[in-house]
Amino acid sequence: MLNNNLESPQHSSSHIEYLKSIKQYRIKIKLSQVGVLVGFLLLWEIAATLRWIDPFFTSKPSAIFTLILNLIEDGSLFKHTAISVFEAVMGFIIGTILGTIIAIMLWWSDFIAKVLDPYLVVLNALPKIALGPIIIIWAGAGMRGIIVTALAISLVVTILATYNGFKEVDEEKIKMLKTFGANKYQVLQKVVLPASVPTMINTMKINIGMSWVGVIVGEFLVSKAGLGYLIVYGGQVFRLDIVMAGVIILAIATALMYQLIVWLENIFLKWRQ
Repeated sequence: MLNNNLESPQHSSSHIEYLKSIKQYRIKIKLSQVGVLVGFLLLWEIAATLRWIDPFFTSKPSAIFTLILNLIEDGSLFKHTAISVFEAVMGFIIGTILGTIIAIMLWWSDFIAKVLDPYLVVLNALPKIALGPIIIIWAGAGMRGIIVTALAISLVVTILATYNGFKEVDEEKIKMLKTFGANKYQVLQKVVLPASVPTMINTMKINIGMSWVGVIVGEFLVSKAGLGYLIVYGGQVFRLDIVMAGVIILAIATALMYQLIVWLENIFLKWRQ
């Protein structure tokens, strides 16, 4: 009798209906997202075919899809995509690690934080894309220069966001550890870093876009391969299907990297629970 009473709330009809409603709601969201995309592509295709818009300037989905298949067949799509993804991943990883280390240094030393604060604010406000040519000249007109460009664009954002996350950690928890004799390293290890993981994950989500901005800017300037080069080349020869194909592949690569961070976030949330 006791076991039946304990199990009944877990399998009650209202609870099952609630779970079904949540699942149905999520399915509706996914179907709506797909529907919006399919509707947009159909409207674009029809408008270009019926000459409501000029396909010379806008291209159309069928032409872009055919071009992507041709690029896959000759292997050039994998070449350009692999180069850009490698540059973006390297800029993202280095920017995230280096930015987190600098943020820890700022949290560790209030003196250093106050000295560097105005410089970080100015660097964050600067149009870093405009600094692309200077970075390329300093770092070199190759893959290294492109990675450094991606790093420069994402680094300051990482430092400021992560450092602000460190400062927002509950002071009462820090004081409690200090009353038990914890040193600064133990406070960082036991309280600050675990409490700042959500902030760090959100910063990583932002960094994905920032790293790709740096990569594309660098490829616009000096690259002879990559998605940025593909987009520039298409614009130079007035092939909008090449431009749009590059943009679509870029969007897919960015979305996949973002989903990887979301997967890591879900793992962390399950671990914390």
